Amino acid sequence: MTDLTDAVAIVTGASSGIGEATAHRLAQDGVSVALAARREERLDALRDEIEAEGGTALVCPTDVTDRDQVQALADATLDAFGSIDILVNNVPLSLMENLHEGEWEQMVDVNVKGVLHAVGAVLPAMMEQEQGHIVNISSVAGRRTFPGSAVYSGTKFFVRALSERMRNELAPAHNIRVTSIEPGAVDTELPNTITDEDILAGMGDMQDEMQMMESADIADTIHYALTAPEHVDVEELLVMPTDQQG
Repeated sequence: MTDLTDAVAIVTGASSGIGEATAHRLAQDGVSVALAARREERLDALRDEIEAEGGTALVCPTDVTDRDQVQALADATLDAFGSIDILVNNVPLSLMENLHEGEWEQMVDVNVKGVLHAVGAVLPAMMEQEQGHIVNISSVAGRRTFPGSAVYSGTKFFVRALSERMRNELAPAHNIRVTSIEPGAVDTELPNTITDEDILAGMGDMQDEMQMMESADIADTIHYALTAPEHVDVEELLVMPTDQQG
């Protein structure tokens, strides 16, 4: 297994959910973690928790849709820790007929442009090191569409396709492994960002009918991919609740 002790990771979306759980999980293995998200007070609290448990964390308030802020995140991580070994790229749903165009644009800005900004910011350091691991969080919606997911699925299909091409180009030539993690239903704050009442009603029914995964379940999945032997690249992982259909 790959030893993560003394590795350095950037985790975006670290203020809650999958990003927060992943930061905790990596810190437990001795990884120094740069915590990135917009909600600084949440990041401060997470840093304090990690440090109380004996870990090391750096707070980097970041809007991933702003390329300059993402570059500043990478620069601050290098200044603080000297390397970037891991990037965990953890970045609302509405029916097309309801025309939530502002939400569509936000999905593209975060799930497409934000992912590209983070990849572009860390690649120079990883290529110079001749090693690294990029984990992009896609979704089951990056494989299958469902009511309300047209734009969201489009962004997650992009992340999956990007990850596949990145792995083929970066792993053999630069020893940079790339993994796409594709979760099904996870109990996160995502419903709080959705304004489409039709979608919210359907999500409520889904939560009543099955046991959703926890953020820690996805953090464990990411940990599995990161700790695979160095000659193994876990390219893609689809992770579903046992009783989720579709």
